[in-house]
Amino acid sequence: MTDFFKHLIHEFELPLGNPVLIFSLILLIILLSPILLRKLNIPGIIGLIISGVVIGPFGLNILEKNSAVDLFSTIGLLYIMFIAGLELDMNQFKANRNKSILFGFFTFIIPLSIGFPVCYYFLDYGLNASLLTASMFATHTLVAYPIVSKLGISKNQAVAITVGGTILTDTAVLIILAIIVGNNAGNLNQEFWIKLGVSLAIFSAIMFLVIPKIAKWFFSRLESEKHSHYIFVLAVVFFAAFLAEVAGVEPIIGAFVAGLALNKLIPHSSALMNRIEFIGNSLFIPFFLISVGMIVDISVITKGPEAIIVAVTLTVVALFGKWFAALFTQLVFRYSTAQRQLIFGLSSSHAAATLAIILVGYKAEILDENILNGTIILILITCIVASFATEKAAKIIVIEMEDDHSELKKSSEFTNEHILIPIANIESIEKLLEFSIFIKDKKSANPVSILSVVSNNDEAEVNILRARSKLEAFVKQASASETKVNIITTIDHNRAGGISRISREIMADIIILGWPQKAGLIDKLIGEKVDSILDNTDKTTFICHFEKPLVLHKRISLVIPPLAEHENGFEQWFIKMAKLAQELSIPILLCCNETTQNSVNKLMKKARLTALITYYFFEDWDDFFIISKAINPDDLLVLVCARKGAASHMNVLENLPSKLEKHFEKNSRIVIYPQQFNLPYSTERFEDNITPEPLRKGIEAAQKIGRGIGSVFKKDDQE
Repeated sequence: MTDFFKHLIHEFELPLGNPVLIFSLILLIILLSPILLRKLNIPGIIGLIISGVVIGPFGLNILEKNSAVDLFSTIGLLYIMFIAGLELDMNQFKANRNKSILFGFFTFIIPLSIGFPVCYYFLDYGLNASLLTASMFATHTLVAYPIVSKLGISKNQAVAITVGGTILTDTAVLIILAIIVGNNAGNLNQEFWIKLGVSLAIFSAIMFLVIPKIAKWFFSRLESEKHSHYIFVLAVVFFAAFLAEVAGVEPIIGAFVAGLALNKLIPHSSALMNRIEFIGNSLFIPFFLISVGMIVDISVITKGPEAIIVAVTLTVVALFGKWFAALFTQLVFRYSTAQRQLIFGLSSSHAAATLAIILVGYKAEILDENILNGTIILILITCIVASFATEKAAKIIVIEMEDDHSELKKSSEFTNEHILIPIANIESIEKLLEFSIFIKDKKSANPVSILSVVSNNDEAEVNILRARSKLEAFVKQASASETKVNIITTIDHNRAGGISRISREIMADIIILGWPQKAGLIDKLIGEKVDSILDNTDKTTFICHFEKPLVLHKRISLVIPPLAEHENGFEQWFIKMAKLAQELSIPILLCCNETTQNSVNKLMKKARLTALITYYFFEDWDDFFIISKAINPDDLLVLVCARKGAASHMNVLENLPSKLEKHFEKNSRIVIYPQQFNLPYSTERFEDNITPEPLRKGIEAAQKIGRGIGSVFKKDDQE
C-alpha cells in the first residue's frame, strides 16, 4: 500500500512527466476554460493563453516546455496559417489584391517608423538592435482568426485584406531578420542575396505549379478514399513548412502558401474542409494558444524599473503602430468603424513570428534580456487586446450583414429552403449531393431530402427497403460536412408523378435532377420523364451532369436568355450559382444581353455577392452554338431555360438541353428551369369559362407521338 502511494505521489510531482497525464490535463483545459470564461463574456482564446501562464514553468510549474509541447504548438501555429490561406476568398483576394498590398505596406512601415526612433533614441539601443526590435512591431500572428472563422465572416473584405497583408508583412520582416543576422555575422554579400532569391523562387514554383497538379490527380484518382484526403492535406502543409524553412523564411509562410495552393481544391462547405477545421479548432490550435501562455514570465515586472519601462514601451508602441495602420487603411478604403476595429484586432496580436524574431536576435546577442522579457509581456497583452477587439467588431459586422440582407430576405422566400434530390441512378447521387451541399443556404433548418420513387407493384415494400439501405450511406457523406439529409421513399405508378407529389408535400423550393438517360420508344410516345416533372412542378429545377469532380472546374459559363431577369426564380438561381462560384473559388463567364447584364449587376450589389464575373455579349439564339468559341473544356456549362408560358421562353430553348449533350460532350452541364411562382399552389378554382389549355396539351401530345413514330420508321428505312 505504501508503494502504491509513493508511486501515486511520484506521478503527480511537478512538473508532470507522465505523457498520458499531461495530455489529459491539456484536454481538460481546452474543454473547460472557454466554457467558464464565456459566462464572463471573455473570448475563449484568452482563457487558453491565461491557462498556459498558470500551468507553465513561470506559473505553478505544472508543465514545462518539452519536445511534445513544442511539437503540438508548432502544429497549431502552422494550422492557423494554413486555415487562413485555405479560407481566403481567392476571387475577392484577386479583386482586392492592391488593397492587401497597401494594407501590408501600412502595417509594415508605420510600426517600423514609430518603433525605430523609440528604440534608438528613447531606449538607447544600437542600430541593429533597434531595427530588429522595430521590425518585430510590424509582424502579427492571426491568433484571433478562429473568432472570425467561427462567426462566419472570414470572407468579409476587411478580413481578406488583413490576411493578405499578414503574409506580406511577415515575409518582409522575416527577410529583414535574415539580413540583420547576416549583417551582424558579416555574411551580407552577393552570395547571400543570390541564395535567398533562388531558394524563394524554387519554393514558389513547387508550391504553386507542382503541388496543385499532384493534389488534383490525388483527389480525382482516390475520390472515394475520404480519410486519405485529410492525410494528404496534412502532408502537404508540413512539407510546405519544411520547404519554406529550407528556402530561408519561417515555416508559417510555407503553411500559409500551402493553404493558397490548395484553396481552389477544398471548397468551404466540403466534408474535407469540415474535418480540417474540426481537428484544428478542437486540438492543435488550442494547444498552440496554451503554449503561448507558457512562455509568459509575469515575474519580469519585478526585475527593476528598466524591465517595466521596456515592457510598457514595447507594448504601447506595438498597439499604437497597428492601430494607426488600421486607421490609415479605413480612411483610404472608406471602411466602417467596425471594419477598422476588425483589421486592428486581427493584426495587433503578436506571437509566433514576433517570438521567433526576438529569440533569434537574443541568441545572436543582438538583443538583451530586457527586450526578451518585455516581448513576452507584449505577447500576452496584445493577444488579450486583439481577442476582445476582434470579437466585438466581428459581432457588429455580423449584425450589419444581417441588416443588409434583410431586404433580400423579405423579397425572397427561400431563407428556409428545402432541396429535393430525386434519384434514378445511384451512381450519380454523390456528385448531386455534393452540388446541393455547396449551394444550400446554411441558415436553413430544413435538410436535403433524397427521394426514391418505387413502382407500385407486388414487390413495392421489398424495393422500398432496398432503396433505403442503399441511400443510408449518403447520409454519412453529408453528415461529414454537417449537412442534414432526409431519405424519402414512396410508392407511385409514375415516377414523375411521385416526384411532383412529394415536392409539394415537403414544400421543396429546389429540385436537383440527374441528366436523363437516352429515351426509348415508350418514353417518346408517352412523353419524356423530365418534361413530365417540369410540367407538373413550378419549383426551380437543376438538371445536372458532372463529367468530373466539381473542384476540378476552372470557370462557370452561365448562358442566360433574354427576359430571364423577369422570372420569379431569377434571384434564387443566380445567387445559387454565385455561391457555387465562391465555394469553388472560380470566376463566372456571363453570356447574355446588355439588359440582363444590368439586372445581374444590380442583384450583385443588392445581395452583396463577391463572385468574380466577366461578360460575353450574346444575342444570336438562332445560331446558339457560336457560343462554343467562348466555352473551354474545363468550364461548368450552365444553361438557363424556361417552361412554356414563361416570360423568357423561346422555341429554340426546347431542344437546346439535348443538343448540349452532343456539342459539349466533355463539359459538365447544368440546365436550370427557374421557379414560376413565389407562392405554393393556390386552392383549386372552379370556373364556368372554358380555357384552351387542354386542347393545346392534346395537340402537343399528338405531335410528340407523330414525331416518335416518324423517327422509328426513319430508322427502319435506314437499316
